Amino acid sequence: MQEGLLPNNAAHVMRVVCDAASARAIADIVVESFDPAETAAAAFEIDAGQQSWKEAPDWTVEVFFAEAPDEDFVRMLVAGASNEAIAKAARFDSVEQKDWVASSLEGLKPVRAGRFVVHGSHDRGNVAPNAVGLEIEAALAFGTGHHGTTRGCLLMLDLLLKRRRPRRILDVGTGTGVLAMAAGRALRQSVAAGDIDPIAVDAARKNALLNGAGPYVRPVVARGLEHPALRGRGPYDLIMANILAKPLRLLAPSIVAQAAPEADIVLSGLLARDVPGVLTAYAAGGFALAARGDIEGWACLLLRRGGAATRPSRVRH
Repeated sequence: MQEGLLPNNAAHVMRVVCDAASARAIADIVVESFDPAETAAAAFEIDAGQQSWKEAPDWTVEVFFAEAPDEDFVRMLVAGASNEAIAKAARFDSVEQKDWVASSLEGLKPVRAGRFVVHGSHDRGNVAPNAVGLEIEAALAFGTGHHGTTRGCLLMLDLLLKRRRPRRILDVGTGTGVLAMAAGRALRQSVAAGDIDPIAVDAARKNALLNGAGPYVRPVVARGLEHPALRGRGPYDLIMANILAKPLRLLAPSIVAQAAPEADIVLSGLLARDVPGVLTAYAAGGFALAARGDIEGWACLLLRRGGAATRPSRVRH
């Protein structure tokens, strides 16, 4: 999933200040409504030192576009996720790519997900010695770990690693590589990873080197699992896919085919309404829901082979 990647040639931005709930809702609806290769949304709390007189802190939403957006359509989305007053307050502007980098970093704070901490270079010195720090390059900083889908997967991975040590791991749709790096660093072993987007693969390679995970994570450009470097290393004990509902359904047969008998499959990039359809697709291959976590409306699923899971575990986030 490309959540967290800079839109290609980002040159336009919409900004609006609002409450936390509206900020998250606006960012989420943008993720749903636009091509992630062309658009990205950041929602972050304004520095408390700048608004100490307020009972509830303000948040800023920034939406970056590769092409000039239809402002009326974007305002309509904002109004639907919040209200008309917030939509009217939205401001559109043109920016240079360096402005995206700077504004993204200014809003990022370290995010902890179990043993994993996702952070920018500005917080490198604030990661606890017993944590697995995952630093994302400045130009690719927003979103990774801060979005509910990625954080949910990291929490699920942390939970799984307390129970077992999978030997063969695959990250489908690796994006910035954060999940592959997390598994590789925690287990000190190789993790297969691929993404359909060459930009994402390049980002993942750079991030792996930056995080000392170069020996473990060497992603390839692949449509799903259609690459010898991915197919040839299975079957896998753990498969992670943080993409979107439709590709997760379409990839179900190939993911199931590469899953070892006792494999765990972690899926995210799903809104609550997407879960039943995805579960049906994997049930055809014998996988049932074993655990589920929800963060800000996004679901993360853990699937295992077996009969119907009548009482799947709820992962506390």
